[in-house]
Amino acid sequence: MPKNKVEIVGIDTNRLKVLSSDESLDLLKKYRETRSKEYLDDLVKGNLKLVLSIVNKYNKKNEIANDLFQIGTLGLLKGINNFDLSLDVKFSTYAVPMIDGEIRRYLRDSSILRISRQIKDTAYHFMKEKERYINEFGTIPSNEEMAKKLKIDPYLLQEAIESTLPISSLSEPLYNDFDQSILLQDVVSDNNYTEEKMINYLSLKQGIDSLNNLERDIIQKRYYQGKSQIEIAKIYNISQAQVSRLEKNALTFLRKFLI
Repeated sequence: MPKNKVEIVGIDTNRLKVLSSDESLDLLKKYRETRSKEYLDDLVKGNLKLVLSIVNKYNKKNEIANDLFQIGTLGLLKGINNFDLSLDVKFSTYAVPMIDGEIRRYLRDSSILRISRQIKDTAYHFMKEKERYINEFGTIPSNEEMAKKLKIDPYLLQEAIESTLPISSLSEPLYNDFDQSILLQDVVSDNNYTEEKMINYLSLKQGIDSLNNLERDIIQKRYYQGKSQIEIAKIYNISQAQVSRLEKNALTFLRKFLI
């Protein structure tokens, strides 16, 4: 059985076509020009696996997968309606924070933990301002930039952001490779693994999961397998210059997830 199988309102996501960046932009243009429901449906279906990838990040046990999937799809629709076609940015890069934000809001509002109204309000204003910034500039702002815009202490902003995250179990696997797995408790119990390293690790993992398949493969082969750009170019039958450009773009994107 496929690992990430999710069926929602009769749709098997494993059989969905995944649109390329150019195909998504082309459909967006046609939808904006005609407002055709057919183009909108194709655009949504072609990006549902993007929603699924974010759902999997928050829901490891498929307990509320359907709920998160529907909420994430609302974020995708928001991205479709607000995306600025004049910006030189991939639709997926813009849509991911929208989808992620909708799911975080849902989890925050349905959390069993009691979170103060002040922290909730800060998190809400952060997400709204972040969406506005992305819509205007086409890039993801750093937490430091957002703290300045909201005129609050960076630590308080970080606290508000973390309040929107789902609860993690110490027995939750951070990495699984066949019969070998690393649990959260294995990392936390390591005295040499500081809090800062933990936050950076989780942030980097989130960033890598947000890359497209080719960029993610290049980062893994370059920095986890030690392959050269020339070796990677031969694997994908592309030029070394293309590998270099994709690696640079991926690293620039990943830096935004680190504190």
